[in-house]
Formats: sequence, structure tokens, C-alpha cells
Amino acid sequence: MSPSQSTDHSSDGKDPQQRELLRVCRIGRAQGLKGEVNVYSYTDEPGRRFSPGAQLETGEGQVFTVVRSRRFKQRWILLFEGVEDRNAAEALKGRELYVEADPAKDLADEDAWYLTDLIGLEVRMAPGNTLGLPGGRKVGTIRDVLDGVAQQQLEILMDGPEAGDADGSDEDIPTGLIPFVEQLVPEVKPEEGYITIDPPGDLLPGLG
Repeated sequence: MSPSQSTDHSSDGKDPQQRELLRVCRIGRAQGLKGEVNVYSYTDEPGRRFSPGAQLETGEGQVFTVVRSRRFKQRWILLFEGVEDRNAAEALKGRELYVEADPAKDLADEDAWYLTDLIGLEVRMAPGNTLGLPGGRKVGTIRDVLDGVAQQQLEILMDGPEAGDADGSDEDIPTGLIPFVEQLVPEVKPEEGYITIDPPGDLLPGLG
């Protein structure tokens, strides 16, 4: 699959409409003394995007080549070519890195999707969920995909008798956030119009 939300930044002077860049990660603090950095991943393909030899770039066009990578809990630790000590690593903190979007045909061939494709999908309870609710029951709609500290979060517009006011606005509809991780979001089916969730009882309003 392909990484998360897109941006119109162009790194080589081309018309941004001709070259779509997708945000992959944000560089955090240095790790150790030999140039490694922690990164907060925005991609659902970290194994591919952070593999040795992969090239990531800033919105201004500076290219970083991955020398090695490893996963630690909810984050990744990378070493980039030319970044050889802690001072150089600390200087990169806060930079966001991108890759060029995959061609639309490739996405179709791989049955892949971008995170922005999730907005508007139905949210259904997963079969055998820990709350004991009927599998397949619709409980809401994805309103947005938000950046979290360690991973994206799905903002869910919850279903319920109070959903919407007299003028059709959704301002008074309860919303909730669920981390976009496989344990809590076991199925993602954009082409079929839904995702399934298996949240703990205190995570989303109206469930439990």
C-alpha cells in the first residue's frame, strides 16, 4: 500500500500538479551517538519506505538515502547517508520527508489506497469484537484522518439518535478518535465502503 496524505510541494521546480508528493515521516530526536534518528511514520508501508537504499526528500528537494532501519515499538529508527554523528542527527529534528506518489495504475493493480480514501467510509463493528456487539453493525462514519504522536488516528462521526440538528449540521454529533492500528482496525475495505473496528469500551462515545 501507499503512504498517507498528499501535499502539493514540488521539489524540482515542476508544476506541483505534475508531481504529487506523499508525506512519509517526521524526523524526531537523535538516537545514540552515530547519526541515527527516530522518525514518526505516516506511511502504511514502512518496511518499503524505510528499506536500505530508499530515498526520501524534503519539500524543498533535499534527498536523504536510507542506510539502515529498524523498528522499535511504535516508531522507526533510521540512519541516513552522510549523517554520521549525534550533532548532525539533531540538526534534522522536525523535518518532514516525502516520496513521489505511485502511479494510479499501480495502485489499482495492487488494490491499494491512500489514507485520504478513508474519509467518508462507514465504520462497522468487527465480527467477534471484544464489546460483544453485532459484527457488521454500523456505528459511525470516518470524518477525518489525523496525525497522532505515534500513528494516525481516525476521527469518527458517531451514529446515534442525537446525530445532527434541525438544519442538517453535524456540529452536535458526538465524535471519537481511534488509533489507526491493526489491533483496533482489523479490516479496511475502501472499495466496499467500510472499515471494521474492535475498540475497548471506553474509547468511543456510545459504545461499551
